Amino acid sequence: MLNFDDKIVVAVSGGKDSISLLHILVKMEQKYPKASLVAVTVDEGIKGYRDEALKIAAENCEKLNIEHHVTSFKKLYGFTLDSIITRLKQKDNNELTPCAYCGVLRRKALNITARKLEADKIATAHTLDDETQTILLNIFHGDIMRIAREKPVTDEAHPKLVQKVKPFCEIPEKETALYAYVKKIKFQSKPCPYASEALRNDIRIMLNRMEEKHSGIKFTIFKSIEKIRPAIESIAKKEGLSECNECGEPTTERICKTCQMLRQISHSNRYSNKEEKFENTTL
Repeated sequence: MLNFDDKIVVAVSGGKDSISLLHILVKMEQKYPKASLVAVTVDEGIKGYRDEALKIAAENCEKLNIEHHVTSFKKLYGFTLDSIITRLKQKDNNELTPCAYCGVLRRKALNITARKLEADKIATAHTLDDETQTILLNIFHGDIMRIAREKPVTDEAHPKLVQKVKPFCEIPEKETALYAYVKKIKFQSKPCPYASEALRNDIRIMLNRMEEKHSGIKFTIFKSIEKIRPAIESIAKKEGLSECNECGEPTTERICKTCQMLRQISHSNRYSNKEEKFENTTL
């Protein structure tokens, strides 16, 4: 996953997985003087949740003497996640969950920041649990082609896409938590207030129940997909990547998913402002 001279951006949210990954990579990096680490935290703008995580991420980076950068939805897109969800709910636009918007916007924010920092790799703390959940999520959504793209080491598919690696992809979430507790590492334990609304949460519960009854089933799912991924990749390669007509970022469509979402949000915002002006005029 990593080369001896890589500049690695570590995606640090402040949770147990990402903080544990940061500590482990810092320890590994000491043996490779030509390698370097930079931590990046994406501030989605979730009141009462992200503030604590930002503080914990900063404290850990300071303790480990790691350069820490923070990028935000507000700065990049002009909206916080809270304001996005509020606007969409006001218009009864519930086609997508908050996690769907957050995931798309966060991935783009992370890639843009890593590219600006001239990073060779982005290391994310996706665990075995995360990977198996994502596999089933893509199947349930009927998006099989995404399985080819979302893998432990992504392809160098486009000059503007920083390669992603997932060092924890075969590590159960319980073990990253255990590592953090044993090493007395401070992390945020409070769950995201939007997490319960996502289909991923239902899949997580189902997988955990299955794992309790049939130990090793998460590994089985992960290994099974690894075996059939080459066949899916051979089909997915036909899609290819171009650049978004609006922002210039890599996409499989004419307009990337982020810009599509931002259009929808901006439209809802304009509609709200017109409605508000009408109400004020009437009063």
